[in-house]
Amino acid sequence: MAAKEKQIRILLADDHAVVRSGLGALLMANEDFMLVGEANNGEEAVRLCERLQPDVVLMDLMMPVMDGVTATKIIREKWTRVNVIALTSFKEKEMVEGALRAGAISYLLKTVTAEELENAIRSAMVGESRLSPEATQVLVQRIKEPAPLSVKFTERETEILKLMVEGIPNIEIANRMFVSESTVKFHVSNILGKLGCTSRTEAVAIALKNNLVK
Repeated sequence: MAAKEKQIRILLADDHAVVRSGLGALLMANEDFMLVGEANNGEEAVRLCERLQPDVVLMDLMMPVMDGVTATKIIREKWTRVNVIALTSFKEKEMVEGALRAGAISYLLKTVTAEELENAIRSAMVGESRLSPEATQVLVQRIKEPAPLSVKFTERETEILKLMVEGIPNIEIANRMFVSESTVKFHVSNILGKLGCTSRTEAVAIALKNNLVK
């Protein structure tokens, strides 16, 4: 029973049955993964999220009825504990920006290796992002304007931002600083607000672009 409790509940959302079949076989080969459902469009993915309450959704972006970006936004607004990984064939700037702004924790191309996908799923469970090189490039290029001079962080926020840049998840930041995870989340939320962004990934890109941490 203990092993079952540790399994990551995963929902697949892709309009191609062959892709879902291949991904399903890959997921079921891992003892810590549990495939709880499959959706062939964004609207169905939202419905299944409500009924199945997965931990992670592997979300294609180009689907009929409702696209993956819209579905991601709805899912993240309704169920913040559900992590969405964009898994797509598209690397266009608009797609990357749209998915990340909608709340996707990671953005991967379907050319990703099985190991990279498995690592991304496990990383999502501890709040870590995984981006394809193409997505990273788009994100960095997008941050063209320096952070306004009025942006000032408290000493604690600066310390947390530095750890965010290092890719440290909230729970580990909490352990290092001897505070609760909810306290860390509060500070992270303040940091995002001051930077005018909606995700840790974007905050890190802004911090690196503007040399906000040493």
